[in-house]
Amino acid sequence: MSTLSRRSFLQSTVATAAATSLAPAVFAKGGSPNEKVVIAVMGASTHASGSDGRGKRLGKDFAKLPNCEVAYVCDVDSRSLGSAVEKIGAEQSKQPKGVEDFRRILDDKDVDAVLVTTPDHWHAPAAIFACQAGKDVYVEKPCSHNPREGEMLLEVARKHQRKVQVGTQRRSRPMIREGIKKLQEGIIGEVLYGRCQYYSARKGIGVGKEQPAPEWLNWDLWQGPAPRVAYKDNYQPYLWHWFWRWGTAELGNNGVHYLDLLRWGLDVEYPDSVSSTGGNLRYQDDQQTPDTSVTTFNFGKKYVMFEQRSWSRQSVLDSSYPVTFFGEKGSMAIKKDSGYVFFDLKGKEIESATGPSGQINHLENFLGAVRGNEELNCDIREGHLSTLLCHLGNISYRVGRPVNLDPKTHQVVGDPEATKLWGRDYHDEFEPRV
Repeated sequence: MSTLSRRSFLQSTVATAAATSLAPAVFAKGGSPNEKVVIAVMGASTHASGSDGRGKRLGKDFAKLPNCEVAYVCDVDSRSLGSAVEKIGAEQSKQPKGVEDFRRILDDKDVDAVLVTTPDHWHAPAAIFACQAGKDVYVEKPCSHNPREGEMLLEVARKHQRKVQVGTQRRSRPMIREGIKKLQEGIIGEVLYGRCQYYSARKGIGVGKEQPAPEWLNWDLWQGPAPRVAYKDNYQPYLWHWFWRWGTAELGNNGVHYLDLLRWGLDVEYPDSVSSTGGNLRYQDDQQTPDTSVTTFNFGKKYVMFEQRSWSRQSVLDSSYPVTFFGEKGSMAIKKDSGYVFFDLKGKEIESATGPSGQINHLENFLGAVRGNEELNCDIREGHLSTLLCHLGNISYRVGRPVNLDPKTHQVVGDPEATKLWGRDYHDEFEPRV
């Protein structure tokens, strides 16, 4: 498929955005729970393991929901595109259209919302373009590749009155919501410290060899807003996560889920300072992001810690709980990733509950918000604040020292090297603008 020119793309986007700002009600759903919501999926590649990727799984789940139709599937990998169209189509009455260039989706006025499940460097630019085209957005975590993108996405969402849900789906799990409510009501007194961790037995990525991109991959569109580089054989699939040009390290890949819960439970927003130390301990390869790290976040009187080890699974010496809170009268843990358990100061269990896991509640909440019946459980502001923690941890790691934020502007102070990492350079054709 030929790539649209930047001029025609911007003209289309600007015209649609102008119409949206003048008459937002034209694009809003009518509030009926039975009103159909038309979704487009951007990013449906197969996982490195061969299993369905995030976009394909979410697309199938959306297609199963009442009064929701997946009208488009977009991917720059022609192999994954055909499979995603077939599998998502099997969950509804008709097959979605398969497209390579997501801008074809933005031109269709019948599309209500865009699901962005691309690599990280595409998340915020695609969501920004979709908002400007009058679409609501479900964007996977992390919602941005750098702090400036998160700020822009928040500004654009508010400017164009768009619903933007971030895919930290634990925000919608009933028993986690119940547990956080009890926590904030004071069941263990004032909560002072939170801890989370993520462990995985990832393999090394080797030393890549430059070669032509595979014929099934549109490498130019895959890179999108990122400055161009030649293709190497250890970029795709999935291994792009460990290169700063496209990925956000394990902090942004998995840590964001748990940091979001800690920030929510502790009822904090911007940290005063962040410090991250670590390195690549297991393999001698091309990985730029750390495979082992410890990151601490200072919120004045309250502290948060995240530990990750990407080359070794959870051991008997590691906590069996992914997220824990510590208060004046006891502690709380997120249990089985879908419930909670409270303990007193002596370790006696006070109360616990476990509910369903999965992502359906989060998708239903998004559709309810698009229809005008619900508030988003993870609106873009909440998603941005949690993602910002990951970016600040990565910035601290990259400069090799703690970073401090101005309490009023929430920008890095006194560190020009760290400030340079607040944003990034873009390829002209896909540079996001407010």
